[in-house]
Amino acid sequence: MATSIRLAPETEQRLDFLASSTGRTKAYYLREIIDHGLTEMEDYYLAAEVLERVRKGQEAVHSAANVRKALGLDD
Repeated sequence: MATSIRLAPETEQRLDFLASSTGRTKAYYLREIIDHGLTEMEDYYLAAEVLERVRKGQEAVHSAANVRKALGLDD
C-alpha cells in the first residue's frame, strides 16, 4: 500500500544522512521506524486500557507474593 507523509525538513535531512551513511534506502528506515513505533504504541495503548480497568475495579489484580506462592516459588 502506497502512503505519503510530509516530513519536517530537519527530519528529512536526518533520514537522508542515515540512508546515505549506511547504504540503505530511506524507505527501509521508514518501514523500520513505523514497525517499531507501531509496536510501542500498541503496547502503550493496550496497557493504558488495562490500567483504566484496574482503576475501575474491572480487572483482577494479584500481588507478587500471591503469584510466587501460587507458582511454588517461595520456600
